[in-house]
Amino acid sequence: RCLFPVAVRGSEGLYMVNGPPSFTESTAFQRDSGKNCKAVAFSKDGSLFAWCNGEKVNVVNVTRAELLHSFDLPKTVCLEFSPKNNVLATWQAYATAKDGTAGVPNLQLHDLRTGKCLKSFVQKKLQNWCPCWADDESICARNVNNEVHFFENNNFNTIANKLHLQKVSDFVLSPGAQPTKVAVYVPGSKGAPSFVRLYQYPNFGGPQSALANKSFFKADKVTMLWNKKATAVLVVASTEVDKSGASYYGEQTLHYVAASGESAVVQLPKSGPIYDVAWSPNSVEFCAVYGFMPAKATVFNLKCDPVFDFGTGPRNAAYYSPHGHILVLAGFGNLRGQMEVWDVKNYRLISKPVASDSTYFAWCPDGEHIVTATCAPRLRVGNGYKIWHYTGSVLHSYEVPCDEEMWQVFWQPFLDGVFPERAVKYQAVPSELPRAEPRPAQAYRPPALRNRPVTSSKLHEDEPPQNMKPQLGGIDKPLSKTALKNQRKHEAKKAAKQEAKADAHQGPAQVKTPQNALQNTVPAVTTGDPEVDKKIKNLKKKLKAIEQLKEQAAAGKQLEKNQVEKIQKEAALLKELEDLELGV
Repeated sequence: RCLFPVAVRGSEGLYMVNGPPSFTESTAFQRDSGKNCKAVAFSKDGSLFAWCNGEKVNVVNVTRAELLHSFDLPKTVCLEFSPKNNVLATWQAYATAKDGTAGVPNLQLHDLRTGKCLKSFVQKKLQNWCPCWADDESICARNVNNEVHFFENNNFNTIANKLHLQKVSDFVLSPGAQPTKVAVYVPGSKGAPSFVRLYQYPNFGGPQSALANKSFFKADKVTMLWNKKATAVLVVASTEVDKSGASYYGEQTLHYVAASGESAVVQLPKSGPIYDVAWSPNSVEFCAVYGFMPAKATVFNLKCDPVFDFGTGPRNAAYYSPHGHILVLAGFGNLRGQMEVWDVKNYRLISKPVASDSTYFAWCPDGEHIVTATCAPRLRVGNGYKIWHYTGSVLHSYEVPCDEEMWQVFWQPFLDGVFPERAVKYQAVPSELPRAEPRPAQAYRPPALRNRPVTSSKLHEDEPPQNMKPQLGGIDKPLSKTALKNQRKHEAKKAAKQEAKADAHQGPAQVKTPQNALQNTVPAVTTGDPEVDKKIKNLKKKLKAIEQLKEQAAAGKQLEKNQVEKIQKEAALLKELEDLELGV
């Protein structure tokens, strides 16, 4: 019996497909063949499913294949269940009346036990339209006119609490059990910095009551990510425009803010955009994908120290499996769809599948399977989806007919703990479908060079993966260039001291012999004039460089114009050197 169906929404209608191993259409959900399905949503535990087909909003119990409610809301474009399935939130586009008077409330909260509307609100913007609930539904919050309004126990007629700062732009409630924490973002204005503050509900009495505070400049918008245990928040601060002109994507910085009050800027070794940041489900590590292409990916611990560096590659996204034991690094969007599947307990590469033209990726709740999809309107050709095993095998593939479109694909969710964590496999699981081997992309070669042997050349060297954990008896952190330089100097001084000690133990006659031998082997040419000696030294240096260039040219290397000019000056330099040495 299949436990994890996939819901598919497109011009062919709305239907569910059983997951591995059958991949047949599910009989638990009757296909809705309408072409106007705008919104769909599963409940957090996957037992309830709601959709709007352009006529009504329907709610079904998936496990019992039973219709629970039908709401007359044909223009609904967004749906969301509360965490415990008590409330369904629906949002329709806000519209004012023809005479210019205020429109009717467009955000409705429905009681799923009775089917009655608990409360209606005016919510003009689609962004952050849905109220946020704590996991136990004891608290619900929404942002209203730069204030956060809190309701308790789904009583929406009374505002139980307010968090008022000068201009709250965004907020995120912490996951997990009580007490609930709130992360709020206030954008900077008039030269003042932006800041993120963490509070514990309901202690909002001024800045002193905040659990933590992190202020920063260079932020037009932020993304705040709580870890699963609600002990820390990662903040990606972004500007729309990079004033230095180095990046088309604007400028991003990554900040770490702990509920204990600690905060830090996460130091990323490579400059460039931050494409993605993801917390591990274990809440003690996070992965960042960053830097100009080829991008770096690094796992950091809670001290913001690097734990493992995956090197560089064509990637812009990171996805941890639900159990946190596998990490997928992928390059979607304007990249070719290469994926790297890593065992993050042993930091060992499992597979490198390629999902070309993918616009969507999601882990199955079982932590074993993955779905990738090509959906409209992002791409209107080649729409379809594939279900993979993380070892790289394609288990099921579906392409919609060329005159149809697919808009959305997603797994039925399940609560944590339903599927146990399994041992990691490295051998590709068997599949009835042929293994997708991508054709190697060949670089364009002009006609004049097509019959000649190919010479390999790279724009950049890829950096290999590197374990950054402190080794036993080794150095705590990877050394910087300066530290390595200082270490070499220290070692050279130490060696010189040991040599001096060894010389001191030998007799004076024995000490003189190597010095005399040294003078015989390397005769020192001096003129008595330091300026002339300096000129001779520089000329010899230039001539040595010319010799090296001549060797490179003989080996077939194409020299630059300035390098050819250097070689042409050889005769003049030799004459100058001869004249200086004759004057000795």
